[in-house]
Amino acid sequence: MTPEDAPWWTRAVVYQIYPRSFQDSDGDGIGDLGGVLQRLDHLSDLGVDVLWLSPVYPSPQADNGYDISDYQDIDPLFGTLEQLDELIAELHRRGMRLVMDLVVNHTSDEHPWFVESRSSPDSPKRDWYWWRPPRHGMAVGDPGAEPTNWQAFFSGSTWELDEASGEYYLHLFDRKQPDLNWENPEVRQAVYGMMRWWLDRGVDGFRMDVINMISKDVAPDGHLHDGPPLPGSALGDGSASYLCGPRIHEFLAEMHREVFAGREDSFLTVGEMPGVTVEEAALFTDPARAEVDMVFQFEHVGLDHGTSKWDIQPLRMRDLKASFGRWQNGLADVGWNSLYWDNHDQPRAVSRFGDDSPEFRRDSATCLATLLHLHRGTPYVYQGQEFGMANYPFGTLDDFSDLESLNHYVHAVSMGADPAHVLAALRRMSRDNARTPVQWDDSPSAGFTTGTPWLAVNPDHVDWNAARQRQDPQSVLAHYRRLIALRHEEPVVAIGDFAMLLPDHPEVYAFTRSLDDVVLLVVCNLSRTLQPLAEQLPEARDADLVLGNLQGVDPAVLRPWEARVLRVR
Repeated sequence: MTPEDAPWWTRAVVYQIYPRSFQDSDGDGIGDLGGVLQRLDHLSDLGVDVLWLSPVYPSPQADNGYDISDYQDIDPLFGTLEQLDELIAELHRRGMRLVMDLVVNHTSDEHPWFVESRSSPDSPKRDWYWWRPPRHGMAVGDPGAEPTNWQAFFSGSTWELDEASGEYYLHLFDRKQPDLNWENPEVRQAVYGMMRWWLDRGVDGFRMDVINMISKDVAPDGHLHDGPPLPGSALGDGSASYLCGPRIHEFLAEMHREVFAGREDSFLTVGEMPGVTVEEAALFTDPARAEVDMVFQFEHVGLDHGTSKWDIQPLRMRDLKASFGRWQNGLADVGWNSLYWDNHDQPRAVSRFGDDSPEFRRDSATCLATLLHLHRGTPYVYQGQEFGMANYPFGTLDDFSDLESLNHYVHAVSMGADPAHVLAALRRMSRDNARTPVQWDDSPSAGFTTGTPWLAVNPDHVDWNAARQRQDPQSVLAHYRRLIALRHEEPVVAIGDFAMLLPDHPEVYAFTRSLDDVVLLVVCNLSRTLQPLAEQLPEARDADLVLGNLQGVDPAVLRPWEARVLRVR
């Protein structure tokens, strides 16, 4: 790949907005499109190329908008279609693009498609969803009569009984999020038509939520398969039947042909794919196959998990390097990486992977940013990350809003877990950590709203906010600007080859990026201790500093949480 023939998104940086928490423009305490429009200058100043907007469609909000009841409108909670059109126009005027969240593994149970499907077993849309009778030989409603033993992502069974018809419908997530049946070609055509409608409005692509779950492994007679039992549960793991199922490549190739092929504009298609392997990702992102441009994978954000995300284990740096290195190498010749530390579903990176103590918060936030942005792939900045937002200091269960967190607490305590232990895990890993309002200034509601915010503002906003950092050349925000500019300016950052160095070092993360005769050496100290540099990486001694996160440079040592990008002579 040369700079001339590299796709535009290889040198792009994407900024994710979770609209509920970004900026409120009307004082109701909930972020909205009017608020996004108010903050576009911040994004332009940061230098990002793409805005990824989490769902703003009409929704009962059972899962904060990922339960969509109308794919072709805007929820009044967030504004109007006219405001979205204005947002598209304003982004394009600034040279930025808009990527919408596409949630088509499931709909809301209040979507007209499902309402019609549920109305009668004879409904023409009955087969648009996964309806099944009880397990053979069992009566409707009996414990264990569900068609399979699968456990849902938000706990409990994936099957919900519809009393009126005596059948169950499938929902891999919440019971209010029934799964669409992609085996039905009418479903696929309806989805493709909706996608074309958005592209015609000027949208520049889609981030496709759990898109590798749309193909289920179904037997010729329509039977779905049980999964292996889960430890300590009466339910099983059904993921083998729905992660990267047998028709997933067929469906994505068809989607590309039906929606994107033949259009002159350059779009971005991102597939969020839990459980995807490097080998599968290479197929999904191979340009010759025309499926998606890049994938979101979750391997590195599972390294501190035990039996579940709530079973928190220490993160070993060697494991992180092995994971990142595997993905860099596996997609080196064909395919492309998405690079991220956190998003709306992950806790804050500086609290999870860095050090959010007062002494090291700024340095670790900029060190982590340097490490990520210098890899090969498209970096994603999650709102507030660019000025070092951290996890919220949750006190009691009442402080939480996230459905997944609350369900886990109830389930775990009912199974005999220590409530204090469960609460401690929620504090570390709850999705609410990423969803507290963005901290724009030090006012009582952090400049997010003139009303009462839907989720409490982190009290540290008095010290950690965008306004305080905007004119500070040593701030986290200023460092993000420099990192984004470096990707735009240096082709080696966008498309250069990657080579891991010191793979077994427990605290220093080092690698090179090379393109033609340009070689960058990246060294990051992910610890609180001084690290000797010259003896481990002698090539760093005479290299020229391109970008660093700390002032002053000692060629012999790396200070705690110091990161350097060096040009090797």
